[in-house]
Amino acid sequence: MEYIQAPTTTIQGNILCCTCGVPIPPNPANMCVACLRTQVDISEGIPKQVTVNFCKQCERYLQPPATWMKCALESRELLALCLKKIKSSMTKVRLIDAGFLWTEPHSKRIKLKVTIQKEVMNGAILQQVFVVEFVIQYQMCDDCHRVEAKDFWKAVVQVRQKTVHKKTFYYLEQLILKHKLHKNALNIKEVNDGIDFYYSTRQHAQKMVDFLQCTVPCRSKTSLRLISHDIHSNTFNYKSTYSMEIVPVCKDNVVCLSPRLAQSLGNMGQVCVCARVTSTIHLIDPNTLQIAEVDGNTYWRNPFNSLVNRRQLEEFIVMDTDIIRNQKLGAGAGVRSNKHTLAEVWVQKTSEMDTSQQYHCRTFLGHLLNIGDLVLGFDFANSNVNDEYLNKMNPNHVPDVVLIKKSYDRSRRVRRRNWKLHEMVRDREDNDTDDERQYQDFLEDLEEDEALRKNVNIYRDASKMPAASDTEDDGAPCVSLVEMLEELSLTDATGEEGADMMTE
Repeated sequence: MEYIQAPTTTIQGNILCCTCGVPIPPNPANMCVACLRTQVDISEGIPKQVTVNFCKQCERYLQPPATWMKCALESRELLALCLKKIKSSMTKVRLIDAGFLWTEPHSKRIKLKVTIQKEVMNGAILQQVFVVEFVIQYQMCDDCHRVEAKDFWKAVVQVRQKTVHKKTFYYLEQLILKHKLHKNALNIKEVNDGIDFYYSTRQHAQKMVDFLQCTVPCRSKTSLRLISHDIHSNTFNYKSTYSMEIVPVCKDNVVCLSPRLAQSLGNMGQVCVCARVTSTIHLIDPNTLQIAEVDGNTYWRNPFNSLVNRRQLEEFIVMDTDIIRNQKLGAGAGVRSNKHTLAEVWVQKTSEMDTSQQYHCRTFLGHLLNIGDLVLGFDFANSNVNDEYLNKMNPNHVPDVVLIKKSYDRSRRVRRRNWKLHEMVRDREDNDTDDERQYQDFLEDLEEDEALRKNVNIYRDASKMPAASDTEDDGAPCVSLVEMLEELSLTDATGEEGADMMTE
């Protein structure tokens, strides 16, 4: 006879709590959780209210000892910053979980729900949940303190250009805005021949200097001024000044090159027109369509000056035009422009329409000019120009007239312009009435030069709608809608502009 033994099952019995007598599963402390918490508080020594420093100007939090961090509400960065505040008091416990509790955004309070564990009596592990309240206290950071002081700066970048026109500065302003290099400046001050950038650290100023050297042809000089000296620690406090001089040549300037420089650029003519100024000076020969680029180092070794500025240009009317095709260049000639067309034109000044005086010249605007068009140019035949290289040239090689650009109706172009540019916030010494005219010249250059527009952020102006009379195509260049950017406007649920994150 076979006997089958039934399997034995182990049933764990309960014990009575040594304090309140409630049946509980056995544990090393022989106490229930409620009684154990009355005997032991594992959160003892952990502060329940902590102060967090916050700067209202830049909306950054202080991470001791001297680091300021930009953190959004209920972000991982802010959670890490708050936990570091109580980290030193949590060395004997184990952090299990931490999370934010909702508070009013303007209450200046941040509540953190923290879960911790700790081994207590006879190896029993107790877990506890509690809330730590962080009180936001306003404190101005060092960077904002220097901004408010306005006179406290460690480095200044002085950008200068000795020209009448400010086209290069307008172009440089748009590049700075696009790359957001003006954010670190304590103050931006406009002076007579340029603009000054003030910085709190020398590193920020050096970053601006490097950007300028890569953007426009210029040269720099650096000087240091000793402010204070600690003989005990052998530390020096300097103020640095960076002087940046941009080449004195702007777009649409007529220049006369030295014979040596003209030969090195492919035997081009000495009298050239500046097509644009970017990181290099782009020149074009109106007689042969040869183009060349002159960088900053080449310019300072062989400097040349502008023969004429915008104010000295005169208006001509085209009487006759003839396109020149298949022109042969001499040996060693450089590259010719494919965007322009060489032509011979007869022009007459609009101020001399009652006379029969006409001028013959070559121009690179053959693709734009037709009989009856208005064009701006410089009259060499009736002007007295004092230039070292021009005076030594053969008079037969000096053109009577150099045509610069086609002229359009400015008032119609202004009314039809449905785009705008952003400007830097800066201190102006004086507001010259000529600045507005120069700014309009720069806007027209952007419309006419597509390569120049690629480096500029153009924004659509929703407030300007062209009238029906301005939509007629008069041949004037314009900016297409594809090249414009939409301005981003953040609004809250009420349709108003969003308020600041922290307010009094």
